[in-house]
Amino acid sequence: MFATFVLAAAALGGCAQEKQLSVSNVWVRLAAVPGRPAAAYFTIHGGPANATLINVSADVAVRTEMHEMKTGGPNGAMTMDAVQQVSVPALKTVAFAPGGKHVMLFDMDPSVKPGGQIAITLTFSDGLRIQQQADVVGAGDPAPKG
Repeated sequence: MFATFVLAAAALGGCAQEKQLSVSNVWVRLAAVPGRPAAAYFTIHGGPANATLINVSADVAVRTEMHEMKTGGPNGAMTMDAVQQVSVPALKTVAFAPGGKHVMLFDMDPSVKPGGQIAITLTFSDGLRIQQQADVVGAGDPAPKG
């Protein structure tokens, strides 16, 4: 009986699927001043192999740029630098969050309002594209719980 259980458990264990590259907790904070860029945030969960994020686009923004905040400016001030790509190590998590990596959304459609959703597409160097709906919050609103 015990041997049957061990064989069944081993067979089921072999059926487990590999973790795939995925994206979660996608949201956008609108600018406090009309005409200024909004910012998009999300979490990338690495799959079985290393990946490289090369672009993020939004269906309601004319232009997007990936940026990263860093300490090290004059007097230890935070600086913001554009980045062309972001490495996603296998089975690791990469967060795009306030005060760190983020995506600037320029020339947003003015019809986008807090409480709505917009489509965000992440493109990786191997051609993989992941599209997610992003919750939209106002400039002074708290981040969505996710």
